Amino acid sequence: MEWLKAIELLRTGRLAGVLVTVMSVRGHAPREAGAKMVVAADNVWSTVGGGNLEALAISRSRAMIADGVAVPEVLTAALSDKAPYQHGVQCCGGEVKLLLEPLPVVPSVAIFGVGHVGMELARILARQDIELHLVDSRAEQLTPERLRVLDDAVARVHVHNVPVLPELVVGELPAGTHAVIMTHDHAEDAALCDAAIRTDQLATIGLIGSSAKWTRFQRKLTEDGNSAAAIARITTPIGLPNLPGKEPAVIAVSVAAWLLQRFTTAPSPTTHPAPTTHPTPSPTTHPAPSPTAHLEAAPPSPTAHSEAAVPSPTPPSFPSAPDASPAAGAERQTVSAHSAGRDPAPAQREATA
Repeated sequence: MEWLKAIELLRTGRLAGVLVTVMSVRGHAPREAGAKMVVAADNVWSTVGGGNLEALAISRSRAMIADGVAVPEVLTAALSDKAPYQHGVQCCGGEVKLLLEPLPVVPSVAIFGVGHVGMELARILARQDIELHLVDSRAEQLTPERLRVLDDAVARVHVHNVPVLPELVVGELPAGTHAVIMTHDHAEDAALCDAAIRTDQLATIGLIGSSAKWTRFQRKLTEDGNSAAAIARITTPIGLPNLPGKEPAVIAVSVAAWLLQRFTTAPSPTTHPAPTTHPTPSPTTHPAPSPTAHLEAAPPSPTAHSEAAVPSPTPPSFPSAPDASPAAGAERQTVSAHSAGRDPAPAQREATA
């Protein structure tokens, strides 16, 4: 059916439209009840009868698209020479009711890092009608077996296995995407932050982590030439600040709720949101704990990091505390694709895209 193909075309192209359906017919009309047409800002597929009736439907549909109307409407048209419209008369003699259903552009979310928290977040967001992008530099995190829990997803899931420089994916995301940065590697997180604030196409940028981590990131992002306004586009810690708990599932619920709030309030991709980051704490300031503030301040343990990969028979050796390994040096030396190249851990680079 042409109208079904049109809806798919709009969805794939992330374009808004309106589905027009003939609800009922009284008397004579050019099409029967159930006939459908799809209207976009610059195109029309199929027909509900042509003439004044169709012209009215197209005109109103395009006004709905321009105004961002999200609620369906019913349009009644009398097909009589006694009822002239701006598009002429249509003297079939009947009356037609049309249902105009908005086809909005669905939200898009990119999760960078599909470890414990990332997978829990993916499972929650998969129940929403969204475009869900899963990005990880570790092939073992994106295997079909591990992602099988998303087989019944309502969302359209796009998997990005990027062994080298996952920050390059940022430039490939649809305009208006909400980026959530929660990888296993703080150097990778920092590179992603740098790439994210260098594009105007993202709706929001959220970072998981502690205040100590954010203090280091702010300093390095500034050294890399980013303005204070650009850095302020990053929200950290991401999630609901008053929801306690550090378990991956709790953090995921918190982040998912934060995202759902922004699906309806996020600014357009070409405008920067107002600064929402937490200020750098001073010696006398102690920010309230957040479910996404990682256990950086606590003594590291093998399980004290929500960002780590799910254990496997041969788990990759990702340290839970960046200061305890060479990864910390990588974070301090390179946090963006514009700095000297990172030398990624072998476990990340052996996988193929």
